[in-house]
Amino acid sequence: MNNLLLSISIPFEPIVFGVKLNMHLILEYLAFFIGFRYYVFLRKRSTDAISSNNRLSILIGAVFGALFLSRLVAFFENPVTHIQEDWLYNLNNKTIMGGLFGGLLGVEFAKKIIGEKQSSGDLFTLPIILGIIIGRVGCFLAGIKEFTFGKETTFFTGIDLGDGLLRHPIALYEVVFLIFLFIIIQRLQKSKIKHRNGDLFKLFMVVYFTLRFCIEFIKPNPFYFLGLSSIQILCLICLVYYHKFILRGISYVRKKLYIL
Repeated sequence: MNNLLLSISIPFEPIVFGVKLNMHLILEYLAFFIGFRYYVFLRKRSTDAISSNNRLSILIGAVFGALFLSRLVAFFENPVTHIQEDWLYNLNNKTIMGGLFGGLLGVEFAKKIIGEKQSSGDLFTLPIILGIIIGRVGCFLAGIKEFTFGKETTFFTGIDLGDGLLRHPIALYEVVFLIFLFIIIQRLQKSKIKHRNGDLFKLFMVVYFTLRFCIEFIKPNPFYFLGLSSIQILCLICLVYYHKFILRGISYVRKKLYIL
């Protein structure tokens, strides 16, 4: 992996027409734009059981839920330090994990208000994964300026992310994992395997939050509560939230193994 990236200086901040570009910020906005355009593309090609007005209400709920919880969870990654920072810093400090779970809660709250009973997650699944992939490339290019780097390592994947030390490139780990997950979910959508509406989104959430729970062990987290980081605690909350889906999946696998 190192050989492929020797020509890239991390943090990668190219200068164009005398202006230093913040590639992390650029790719973050690009992730939102491309993810939303992909969602619009998929919605036009599918039969959506949810009306346009209700879908808009759901989107609004997702946005506000994501905005709130992404900042709150990021604050608790290191509350001792963040409480000393100004409000603008904390407002800009965010995490995708809080955004995902906050968006989920925002969607469920919006659906309660408008009385929508249909599951709404499957249509968002692939656009969300695509957006995270693009965003994580930006995180990697930001190096140690973005807290998505790992601990020091002697493993062959170790990369100098800007401080002269070989570290786990956690953002790249996620990119590779999410590419495979994208392909799997895309194939499940096209397959003849029967699944309930909303199951693909639940599958993404369970798998991704499980991955993030594990990855946190190789991050140099400065603050722990009960031996876990704030992200890991959120991951456990999410897995408990989806416990019925997880148990149903285990039961399905057992039946398939029994048949074999």
